Amino acid sequence: MQLIRTLQPTPSSEGACALAIGNFDGLHRGHQALIAAARARAPDLQSALMCFEPLPATLFRPDRPVPRLMGVRDRLQACRQLGLDQVFMPRFDRAFAALSPEAFVVEAVVKAARARVVVVGADFRFGARAAGDVALLAELGQRHGFEVEVIAPVREHEEKVSSSRIRALLAGGELAAAAALLGRPYRLSGRVLRGQQLGRRLGFPTVNLRPPQPPALAGVFAVRVSGSGFDRHPAVANLGRRPTVAGDGWLLEAHLFDWEGDLYGHHLDVEFVEWLRPEEKFASLDAMMVQMHDDAARARAVLAP
Repeated sequence: MQLIRTLQPTPSSEGACALAIGNFDGLHRGHQALIAAARARAPDLQSALMCFEPLPATLFRPDRPVPRLMGVRDRLQACRQLGLDQVFMPRFDRAFAALSPEAFVVEAVVKAARARVVVVGADFRFGARAAGDVALLAELGQRHGFEVEVIAPVREHEEKVSSSRIRALLAGGELAAAAALLGRPYRLSGRVLRGQQLGRRLGFPTVNLRPPQPPALAGVFAVRVSGSGFDRHPAVANLGRRPTVAGDGWLLEAHLFDWEGDLYGHHLDVEFVEWLRPEEKFASLDAMMVQMHDDAARARAVLAP
């Protein structure tokens, strides 16, 4: 799979494509329907996706960034697993946001992506001030030589599957409901960081990963960890800001049950199984340790075969 971060046409991106366009945070079942429609145009066209970093809503409201379902690496890995040939991920900045609907089509869709088919959802908006809709996109397609395919919303229990709905479910600890919309359990992955090693000194060693900023969920969870020779290993994890120890920013800390070893620098995948409780600030490390042992016992029970 080829990743293209610029809108400048490159020799390696020469071949016409069927292009799905959207934010694609989470790559949920609705997103998967767009990707399937793009891939259905093979072998005549390459299958491609165009998404944006940062998310447009975050650019316009940096004081209220959108909680992220996925980091960039996880999104690219999912795109690869879904069988895409190309991913266009231009930087969404003020200049990009100021493009008129037709300028966006000309620069991004026609020149950069060389799209012959554009696949979007029924509520797709584009261009400065989101002035473009699917009707205008179809009109511009006739003018610039591409076909537009509009995909009906995917629904679960009569409600549209959307990233915002999944964010709300995750924030409420409803992991099973979020998994139904995603089409898979919710996961985060990352490279293991070297932390303060406080957990090791307390007899509770953890592997530490940096989640996407800001994450869509927080609290203490029963999880399964994969990577570096083990698959879905049971663990208990805290995703939060660690107020008891004056933590610096968001961190995902997972304690793997009945396992010892050095995983610094390794890339791990954390599957969230069940929310146990919110993160809290304790009066002392001793009080925190009592709660950690209780959390571990509950997680073991949840994850027992």
